[in-house]
Amino acid sequence: MWEVLQSATDVRSRVTEWMGKRFLAHLSKTGFDLESSWFVPARVLAPLRRNGLDPVPELARMQAHGPVTRLPLPVTVWLVTGYEASKQVLVDSAAFSNDFGHLRELGLFSDEAPGGLGFSDPPEHTRLRKVLTPEFTMRRLSRLVPRIEAIVADQLDLMSMKDGPVDLVEHFAMTVPALTICELLGVPASEREEFQRRSVSRFDLGGAATTSLSAVSESIVYFRELVRSQRLAPTDGLLGELVRKHGDDLGDDELAGLADGLLTGGFETTASMISLGTLALLRDPGLREQALGDDKAVNGLVDELLRHLSVVSVAFLRIARHDIEVAGTKIKAGDIVACSLSQANRDPSAYPSPDVIVPERAAGQHLAFGYGAHRCIGAELAKIELRIAYPALVKRFPEMRLAVAPGDLSFRKLSIVYGLHSMPMHLGRQPSPIQQVL
Repeated sequence: MWEVLQSATDVRSRVTEWMGKRFLAHLSKTGFDLESSWFVPARVLAPLRRNGLDPVPELARMQAHGPVTRLPLPVTVWLVTGYEASKQVLVDSAAFSNDFGHLRELGLFSDEAPGGLGFSDPPEHTRLRKVLTPEFTMRRLSRLVPRIEAIVADQLDLMSMKDGPVDLVEHFAMTVPALTICELLGVPASEREEFQRRSVSRFDLGGAATTSLSAVSESIVYFRELVRSQRLAPTDGLLGELVRKHGDDLGDDELAGLADGLLTGGFETTASMISLGTLALLRDPGLREQALGDDKAVNGLVDELLRHLSVVSVAFLRIARHDIEVAGTKIKAGDIVACSLSQANRDPSAYPSPDVIVPERAAGQHLAFGYGAHRCIGAELAKIELRIAYPALVKRFPEMRLAVAPGDLSFRKLSIVYGLHSMPMHLGRQPSPIQQVL
């Protein structure tokens, strides 16, 4: 009798899972509004929500009951909220796969695979990362510093010429990383406005949930064309360099995927950090003073803001390759695992008083850039941009303030990369040229 009951349970479980996959596959093709969908449990959406600059309380409640929680979905999805448990998942490429093809096999997505390193496994990931790593050493990136400083200064000048409130998101936070990536990749000046247009709204899931994936597909088509033009006449940017050094070994699709991956990891994430970090500075005069300090003070501030804000809410989904135990929870082969980076970076077992911004705390190994082999290859470039942007903004506009009540700010309601839709600012009195030099 027990065997019969067990068999019936297994069949019912498989049928439920199959129906869930087919349902999600249908939704991924037709699109749906996650924010207003009554059929998606609140617990499932919690990792994609925020409460101002903080994770929603539901994540802390989950974490208090254990670092790994099964989400109420028709397919088996585990949410990891603990710091050490997240590190275990993120670092173990042998046990957890990033290959986007697995999500297709599960019937969850049918769109073109996003490019870059984030959705590939060794040995393919190892081969591609080896190609990119030499281009992201501090020595190589230091060549971009004068250009980033000029980009920041130019944007501050343009902001100062505007009458009335200025939208920091549109005129500074989005523009600085977009132009920096253009410099990095070697995007022609004539195409930079179009490039920036294609870069926005890739991670906002507040509307149709497939919009961001459609944007990825459109972006890869654009990068294929850019790669073809670089093969004909390589420029001094990263794409031109890769064509010269590895053009015979890397196809157009691979180069386009790498470029799209750099856009994915380096544009909207840095833009969100600039705007949300500025909001944190506005709330705390002590942090603004820190931004005007020496290199050590600024570096500590940037690292702590990265941990505290964790703009990438959830790491790329992993698929368990085999049965494995994570923090005492048994995960089976084929299960989907999502790591909440925002909550892992607020784990009190890893960070005392995790909800307080403490620039002086030891930076440690926060997970804002991920961890292990898939740690963001552009992490140092992002830090360089933030180390330049925050001090320059505070120094140029010491009396800047919000032009709206804090409660009227428009945050993304549901997003893989958290951020502000807009941030109207009064820039206030500007320092004299002599003060700027000092």
